Order: sequence, then C-alpha cells, then structure tokens
Amino acid sequence: MLRITLRDGEKAIVNGAVIRAVGRTQLAVENQVSILRGREIMRPEEATTPARQLYFAAMLAYIDPANRDDHHDIVVGLVGAVIVALDAPEAKSACIRFAGEIAQGEYYKALATAREVIAFEDAVAAPQAA
Repeated sequence: MLRITLRDGEKAIVNGAVIRAVGRTQLAVENQVSILRGREIMRPEEATTPARQLYFAAMLAYIDPANRDDHHDIVVGLVGAVIVALDAPEAKSACIRFAGEIAQGEYYKALATAREVIAFEDAVAAPQAA
C-alpha cells in the first residue's frame, strides 16, 4: 500500500485523472496505479528544452498507458538527441540509465532520472545565461 499526503490545493494525477486536494488530504493507494504529485507534473509549455521534452514525453507515457506506444516512440527519438546535446560523461550516463528504465517499463523511475538530465542541461545553460 502506498500512502501519499497532498497539501490543500495540491494536484495529482492518478491513472490520467487530475485530482485536487481540498484541505490536507491523505490517500492510501491499494493497487498498482500511475500516480504523479503536483511537483512531478510538467505542463506542455514547460517542455522548452530537449531534456524537458524528454521528461514530458516520458510523463505522458507513464500517465497515458492507452497511448503508451506513441509516447514511447517520441521518448526514443528524443533520448538520442539529448545524449548528443550533453557533453558531460555523467549526463550521458544518466541518459543511458533513463533509456534502460524506459525499455524495462519503469516509467516512474525514469522520470526521476530525467530530472537528473534536466539538472545537467540547466548546469550547461547557466554559464551562458550569465
């Protein structure tokens, strides 16, 4: 059983349905579901870089199993582009780990790895922004 707590007004996605907590809410999930809490949800307009597009496509594959094959194809196309775009060996390693997690159907775990890739991408872009 998975227990999650949502703050007042916090949103979550459970098997594709968007829910919003009214007051502090605790949920007990007793079966296998695709669930994302608000801080893990990316809106389409936030997918502005290759790594963020990768995260967004993987997120859709996770929460939309009916169309998972379509989302999976997009993920596969994006992961190669992200590997090429990032020079650091650690970033490439994270991309490869992400690809393995996707291949094994571990979409939620892959989202955490994609957040690492986003951090590498942000670190590369930060000096250019200064």
